Amino acid sequence: CGKSTLLKHLYRVHSIEAGSIAIDGTPLADIPLRTAAQKIGVMGQFHAVDFDFTVQEIALMGRTPYKERFEEDTAEDIAMADAALAKVGMAEAAQRSFNALSGGEQQRVMLARCLVQEPQLLILDEPTNHLDIKYQLHLLHLVRGLGVGVIAALHDMNLAAMFADLLVVMQAGRIVRMGTPREIITEEMLAHIYGVRAQVTYDAAGLPLVSYRTEERVP
Repeated sequence: CGKSTLLKHLYRVHSIEAGSIAIDGTPLADIPLRTAAQKIGVMGQFHAVDFDFTVQEIALMGRTPYKERFEEDTAEDIAMADAALAKVGMAEAAQRSFNALSGGEQQRVMLARCLVQEPQLLILDEPTNHLDIKYQLHLLHLVRGLGVGVIAALHDMNLAAMFADLLVVMQAGRIVRMGTPREIITEEMLAHIYGVRAQVTYDAAGLPLVSYRTEERVP
């Protein structure tokens, strides 16, 4: 539907052909690349690495936007990387090969790299892919507690309801609905946009809970 494509425009993989994107009122195109790299942390869906870096080395890459060419990592940088790995539950893997990790473990290391970067905005493309439910919840709780802006593409309606302040629903490359989880996650929306039957109830905090019915699709 265009979620990943939209995010790639936000972190400048794709050039803007129409419309505009601004951060704090400044057009994205006017922000120097190095400054943008300091402000925006990105965790994509795929983490292929050509060289055999250790987990700690991957986390330390979050300091790259702050360094001059060939500048070495400091003791403070290493301490930041180790602390970030501890936050995501990967401290004991610091000296392991990144390429030897499972997909879920790699996902947690890439979040640690974002934490080391100290961005003002995090862009997460399917951040809970490959993660067991324990780590899905841990990752999203951690991200929500960072005190920074977060834009995330999520497929799981219940996770979106738990952690998002504002939901944007896309279809065929266009934004079709926008609002709070309670406004957006309705049985009518799930039938109309996704073509599935579901029951929407509400928890003690008033957040929607989605239960899918056995019928695969709406006739």
